[in-house]
Amino acid sequence: MRIRGAVLEEIGRARPYAASRPLSICELELDPPGPGELLVRIEAAGVCHSDLSVVDGNRVRPVPMLLGHEAAGVVERVGPGVDDIEPGRRVVMTFLPRCGACDGCATDGVTPCVRGSAANNTGTLLGGAVRLRRDGAPVLHHLGVSAFATHAVVDRHSVVPVDDDVPPEVAAVLGCAVLTGGGAVVNAGRPSPGQTVMVVGLGGVGMAALITALAMDGVEVVGVDANPGKLAIARGLGAHAAYGPAEVIESGIRASIVVEAAGNARAFETAVTATAPGGRTVTVGLPAPDARSSISPLGLVAEGRTIVGSYLGSAMPARDIPVFARMWREGRLPVEALVSARIGLSEVNEAMDQLADGTAVRQVIVFDDDAGPGA
Repeated sequence: MRIRGAVLEEIGRARPYAASRPLSICELELDPPGPGELLVRIEAAGVCHSDLSVVDGNRVRPVPMLLGHEAAGVVERVGPGVDDIEPGRRVVMTFLPRCGACDGCATDGVTPCVRGSAANNTGTLLGGAVRLRRDGAPVLHHLGVSAFATHAVVDRHSVVPVDDDVPPEVAAVLGCAVLTGGGAVVNAGRPSPGQTVMVVGLGGVGMAALITALAMDGVEVVGVDANPGKLAIARGLGAHAAYGPAEVIESGIRASIVVEAAGNARAFETAVTATAPGGRTVTVGLPAPDARSSISPLGLVAEGRTIVGSYLGSAMPARDIPVFARMWREGRLPVEALVSARIGLSEVNEAMDQLADGTAVRQVIVFDDDAGPGA
């Protein structure tokens, strides 16, 4: 079938992206779903730093590649062997498929799926297939999803069904920002009543961590960001305090659980410094591969502190997404508040500029029900 999507043509084009246009909006051919796969009509797709990191070259991927990994949509067709999801069901996309059989999958979310990671690195679906073409030439998949398009073919392991009462924009954000940020708090941080959770870096993932911590009983929550506008948003969401990084360092403010979601070396150093004795630093940000931080090992030993890496929120998507959906349904997790802008597919290059400038929380591409080629 013919679809319309945003294809990354070249990595590392100069900013502003609104002028250099690294992402081309074009028509592509999408093959039918193969064994264990589904065809999904995309309803909403979030624009995430993991997309920007491919555009700017911090995460090198093969191109051309159809970007987008945080999304929700409606199943239109299932391939052979898919017998637990029917057409018409809304699903949340997840950017790391879990095969359920490898050593990584045996760790209950602590480490990534080995097969899923390999497929993501090569730009294929979990089973090794490429279902996208342009003028007969292959176009690769981004993290098994490629959601910046009207439709996607994905592996069954890349989706989690949700009920129809979960709106598309909320469902989309559950799949990456909430799963990563909220999962980092719940699965890796594990705060207890009476403890303080500090979140360093208040983008989409950081804000998701913040609202998840706020949903936990008896937990104080502190937001940290260099952008005053984001501190204001954090306070509006209910944060008990919000500071700039310099204020945290100069004042000596410390917290039992500190989640670093900025993805840069200085933010990581701030997070480690702000971790209280006996506390835990949980780092979920993805800095450039050559980024390096300087910390004091003595401080870790003398104060009994730990540093934990958390990929995809140390989550098991099939287990955790329904939990976050229930928290949203109960009014405890205001996921809608994370959506800072609703945009069209044609605005995706400008959205990358907003991300790079650090002004956006979560921009969501919204597709009309009748979106199709040339729409």
